[in-house]
Amino acid sequence: LLKELSIRKDYLESKELNSVYFGGGTPSLLSEADLDKLWEGILIYFSLSDNCEVTLEANPDDLDEKKVKYLANSPVNRLSIGIQSFFDEDLKWMNRAHSAKEAKKSIELCQQAGFDQITIDLIYGVPTCNDIQWEKNIDYFLSQNLPHLSAYALTVEPGTALNNWINKQKVPPLDEERALHQFSILQDRLSSARFEQYEISNFAKDQQYAIHNSNYWSGKPYLGIGPSAHSYNGNTRQWNVSNNAKYLRSIADGSPSYDQEKLSKLDNYNEAVMLGLRTQWGVSLETIQNIGSEFAEYFEKTAAPQIGEKLERKGDLFSVKTDQRFFSDGIAASLFWVED
Repeated sequence: LLKELSIRKDYLESKELNSVYFGGGTPSLLSEADLDKLWEGILIYFSLSDNCEVTLEANPDDLDEKKVKYLANSPVNRLSIGIQSFFDEDLKWMNRAHSAKEAKKSIELCQQAGFDQITIDLIYGVPTCNDIQWEKNIDYFLSQNLPHLSAYALTVEPGTALNNWINKQKVPPLDEERALHQFSILQDRLSSARFEQYEISNFAKDQQYAIHNSNYWSGKPYLGIGPSAHSYNGNTRQWNVSNNAKYLRSIADGSPSYDQEKLSKLDNYNEAVMLGLRTQWGVSLETIQNIGSEFAEYFEKTAAPQIGEKLERKGDLFSVKTDQRFFSDGIAASLFWVED
């Protein structure tokens, strides 16, 4: 990782970071010495802005008292804990290594260590989780006075154990109606608790938005280091080889292996629509106009029939209506410019 960082240090135009994110895997498994080395390597090539957000993703079972104490005295100032559920039957069904007790204990330990910026992940639409249990998951989250929540619908990825079980009829197919209903419950409960749904899957209290996530949704450049890591600098997007052995060989040779695409105006338009409509702020006509007047004309014309039912417009801002956010990706796709 450090060698790749030294090779690609000039990918970003700016050398000042406002967010550092250890994630996309299980960085909490790294030893204290490894995390220290990574941090030292970052500071060789980059400086940090005031109030830089430094997030570490962690599994609950990795967060013992010793680990949390170390993290509290490290540059990490925000933790993202993969709770998923506070019920053992859900966790077992999702093949998670931790228990409900460990999930609750991890939050307690982090708060006792002084972390006030903690976000957790919850999963809805799980076959073992009925609406009553889902409400109890939300109840427990709210009882912990955490400032942020990420909640995702259970999805089936090709090649996963879950996909295999469904194909072999060992478990039933996912129920989209269940997921939609639990998503609506989540929206209502968190809105009542004064959380903003600032993105489809993310909720924050008192405007404590995740800087890392917000940078991505607003199209700001980022550098990703490691196997499968993605990077974006405004003009190109690239992604590292996913195979660990190939990744290590390429780094040892001093030439990271990655695929790259140069973004066209069409790519920029579709991405602006997709990312903007995932957020509560939506996408502005001015943003699209800056990409090209033909795209602004197309967007306005294509969006017009959906105003009122799926979209709302305030001035030159277009956003997805609250009760339609579960379908945001599909709504955005209907506004894409697709070449024949």
